[in-house]
Amino acid sequence: MSLFAVADAIGLVAFSVSGFLMGVRKGLDLLGVVIAAFLTALGGGIMRDVIVGRTPVAFIESSVLLYVIAGIVAAFLLRLQRREQIERYTLFILMDSIGLVAFAVTGALLGLSTGFNLFGVLLLAFITAVGGGMLRDIMVNEVPIVLTSDFYGSVALLAAFLIWGLHALHALNSWTLLCVALIALATRLVAYRRGWKLPRFR
Repeated sequence: MSLFAVADAIGLVAFSVSGFLMGVRKGLDLLGVVIAAFLTALGGGIMRDVIVGRTPVAFIESSVLLYVIAGIVAAFLLRLQRREQIERYTLFILMDSIGLVAFAVTGALLGLSTGFNLFGVLLLAFITAVGGGMLRDIMVNEVPIVLTSDFYGSVALLAAFLIWGLHALHALNSWTLLCVALIALATRLVAYRRGWKLPRFR
């Protein structure tokens, strides 16, 4: 399995759990929770594929849907919907962060393989990572987390920039890619834990 496929699978499972938890937190019914999970997991990837001019992978590869279903089933079997709100919220942050980093990686790698320049790589990684979450938040009538959260969309841009830099230096391989993913994930979690925020206009 290629690095792209591994990162994509991780992102799909993580974001499906993230969407599941958001649906539960918002009190949606079973169908609403499932829609939230699928929208979170697939929304960014569909927009990514449209940008690069190809049929969305979710429409032609059954494995993509199986990963999303696996995340939903796992969340249900582990009874995540019955946990206390604070535990559920902590798990939501973790799964959302994993999905964010994994999809930022897949977006950046696809941008490089398509021949995009730095701007294209950053944009594709950003849309892949936050697109599904934005659609989910809009659906449940919340301001998208990317517009208000501490080091969220910026983490996707950081990961994409590092991947582009490693590629330019001919140093991009499975180990350096793993290091980038871990750095980005640690940055997101530490920023959330310590309350780091980007400057805001008053």
